[in-house]
Amino acid sequence: MARTILHDAALADGSSDSLRLGVSVAIADGRIEAVGANDEIDGAGAAVIDAGGAVIVPGMVDCHSHLTMQGGSHWIARGDDPPEVLRQVARENARRLVQAGVLWARDVGAPMADGRPLSVDVRDELSGKAGNPYIRVAGTWIGKTGYPDMWVTTDDDGLKNAALAQLHLGTDLLKIYMDAPGGVKDSPFTVASVKAATDAVHARGARVACHSGYLDGARVAALAGVDSIEHGFELDDDIARTMKKNNVTLTSTLSVFASWETFTRTTAIERFTSEDGRQRIAKRKEAAYASIATAKRAGVRIATGSDFGGGSVRAGHLAWEVELLVAAGLTPREALVAATRAGGELLGDDHAGRIETGMPADLVLVHGDPLSDARALWRVWAVFQGGTRVV
Repeated sequence: MARTILHDAALADGSSDSLRLGVSVAIADGRIEAVGANDEIDGAGAAVIDAGGAVIVPGMVDCHSHLTMQGGSHWIARGDDPPEVLRQVARENARRLVQAGVLWARDVGAPMADGRPLSVDVRDELSGKAGNPYIRVAGTWIGKTGYPDMWVTTDDDGLKNAALAQLHLGTDLLKIYMDAPGGVKDSPFTVASVKAATDAVHARGARVACHSGYLDGARVAALAGVDSIEHGFELDDDIARTMKKNNVTLTSTLSVFASWETFTRTTAIERFTSEDGRQRIAKRKEAAYASIATAKRAGVRIATGSDFGGGSVRAGHLAWEVELLVAAGLTPREALVAATRAGGELLGDDHAGRIETGMPADLVLVHGDPLSDARALWRVWAVFQGGTRVV
C-alpha cells in the first residue's frame, strides 16, 4: 500500500480541550506511521493530501445501534418486515454510518429469523469489506415473559441460560431488557439473576448491555455489575456511584427525544402529537438530561449511541448525540471522547476511537473545530479506514 501523508491539518483526538495545529499524519501499510508537526513528517515518495483547513478526528463509535432496522415513526412495525428486507436495510445503514465517519457499530438488538439473530448474519457478511463499519452484535433482546415474539422471553430462573444461548448462536455480547412489560417501573429481573447471567457471559469473554428506561432497572443492572446501561433515562446519585464502582458505562441516547420532538410536527401519530404525548416526552427528556449530569458528577464513563433503528433516529446521525451531550452539560471535548475512545473502551477494542502511532489508520476529516462546536462532526469531508480512503 502506498505511503500517504495528510498534510497541514488540525488534530482533535480527545486528549486536549484545544486543537493541535499544523499537524501531518503519515499512513503506511494501513497503519498510522507517525503523527507530528508538518516539518517533522518526511513526505518523500508519499502521496500527499492537502488537508489544510480540516480537522482530523478518530473514527466514531455508535455504541447503541440496530443495523437491521430503519428508524422513523414506524420503527416498531418495520421490525416485522421480511428477513431479506431487513438484511438490505442493514447494508444500507452500514454504508451511511461510514459516510458519516462512524466506523464502529455496536448492534444491541435485532429480530430473529429461523432461530438465529439477523445481526449475526449481517456482521459476518460485511466483516472485512471496505466501506462498512466494524460490527459487534448482541443478537436479539432478552426480556421478561410477555414481550413480542421477535424477542427471547424468559424469567429469573431462565435468564442465565437464555444469555448463554445467544452466545452459542455467535453473538459478541448480550442485551438484557430491564424494563418490565406493561409500563411497570419495577425491574423485571433480580440482582441475583442478572449477576449470574453477567458472570457466566464474562467467563466466556463477552459483555453485557442492559436497556434501562426506569430507575429500578438501572439500579439492578448497576448492582449486578453489567458492562453498560443503555439509555439510563432515570439515574440517581446512588445508582451513578454504583456504576462508577462497578465500571458500568452509560450509553447515552438523548437523540431519541430530539427525534420524537420533530414528530410533533411531521407525523399524525397520536403518541407523538397529542398534548399528553408531548408532555410525557418532555418529562422523560428532562429526566434523561438530568441523568447525564448525575453520571458526570460521579465520574461514570459515558459513551454515545444513536439508537438508530431501535427508535426513530436514522443511521448516520451520531453527531446529533454529541451535540445533545454538550447541551446536557458535557464539554465539547468530553462529548467527543464519548463518541470515540470511550466507545472503544466499552467495546474492549484498543484502537477504536483513537489516533496513535502504530494503530490502524481509521480517521475522519471534518470541517470545523469539534472542541468548540460539536456540529463540526456533521461536516465529514473524508474517511480513512485501515489507511484506505473510503469517503
